[in-house]
Amino acid sequence: MLLNLLLAFILLMGRVSSDPDPLQDYCVSPPHSPHQHIFLNGNLCKDPTKVTVSDFTTSALSKPGDTRANPFMTNVTLTTTANLPGLNTMGLTMGRIDFGASGVVPPHVHPRASEVTVCLDGVLLVGFVDTSVSSALAVSGLTSQNPGTQFVSMVSLDSKLQIPQDVLKRLYHINDQEGYVASIRKNLGG
Repeated sequence: MLLNLLLAFILLMGRVSSDPDPLQDYCVSPPHSPHQHIFLNGNLCKDPTKVTVSDFTTSALSKPGDTRANPFMTNVTLTTTANLPGLNTMGLTMGRIDFGASGVVPPHVHPRASEVTVCLDGVLLVGFVDTSVSSALAVSGLTSQNPGTQFVSMVSLDSKLQIPQDVLKRLYHINDQEGYVASIRKNLGG
């Protein structure tokens, strides 16, 4: 039994991934132009003599997002190389998460990153659920320039996967007399 657990742990460790360590101090992503240059690590980088302070600043996280735009009542704004060119090759992402009253972040994983989140305003229940009647604000840091996001409900309940309904009922402890699985699948686009 112990050997099986050790073997499973070793196999799972092989599935852990992250961005490679940066090979240079910075590589500012240039705006699209026909005269782009390549420096050091093979990535497109702005000529270091033309790098300015504005390449390392952004106001993208200072503006509240529209929490009414989706049924989860949340809005996630991320820094990218488009709004923060100096982020290129740094191996991190910052995000602003705005929660409307009773907003939620669906269960998810970031396959290429770890995440730390700090609640700046309001009250959040661990697991990213705003249970109050007022809004909340959180800032999130991820250990990857491209962390990816996989929503558990989309992966397991999306009708394209054709996981049998009796399996889903057992997985989620759903008594499906009311047709919950079919209703959830329909809401997810199935």
